[in-house]
Amino acid sequence: MKVLLVNGSPHQHGCTFTALEEIAKTLSKEGIESDFFWIGNKPIAGCTACGSCLATGKCVISDDIVEEFVNKSKDYSGFVFGSPVHFASATGAMTTFMDRALFSVKKDKPFAGKPAATVVSCRRAGSTATLDQLNKYIVYSGMPMVPSQYWNMVHGSKPEEVRQDLEGMQTMRTLALNMAWMLKCFEAGKKAGIALPKYESPVRTNFIR
Repeated sequence: MKVLLVNGSPHQHGCTFTALEEIAKTLSKEGIESDFFWIGNKPIAGCTACGSCLATGKCVISDDIVEEFVNKSKDYSGFVFGSPVHFASATGAMTTFMDRALFSVKKDKPFAGKPAATVVSCRRAGSTATLDQLNKYIVYSGMPMVPSQYWNMVHGSKPEEVRQDLEGMQTMRTLALNMAWMLKCFEAGKKAGIALPKYESPVRTNFIR
């Protein structure tokens, strides 16, 4: 069992990384491996809504970081997606990354049934709006959402300030404990012969027909 910690900040070792690092430390204590995945600070092309991925299960845009994540994600049992707050939302790069990475594989539903959580870092405000935005990706992908003891956020302008946010750091540790517990429960269920549900074929409608 391994967890992939996705860092959507343009700063590889900034405030968002500090929050994810606290999660990694607790997961390790619980016997769960984890790796970091930084989306980087190079431009990421946005989804063009061409719909090709619904047939092929792969995005037509040749983008190394999105393709690398999708290929790597197959080896992980759980995910944590982190982003700093930019204008009360996730970063532009993180938004386009999530749009393409999770929608492009919807045909095969590779993320369904895998526990996931989102975390955000901010100086002062905009955190709950950003969490609401990121949590929608988890629900849309059929991933059980991992809870904590409060909203999954940390505050500070620098990593050393984030470490002083005692409640925020504890929230990260509690999140990690719940992630480890869910992964172990799911693994026990698999060993007992409990498989994922067999889903119906998707029905796509709108309000006109």
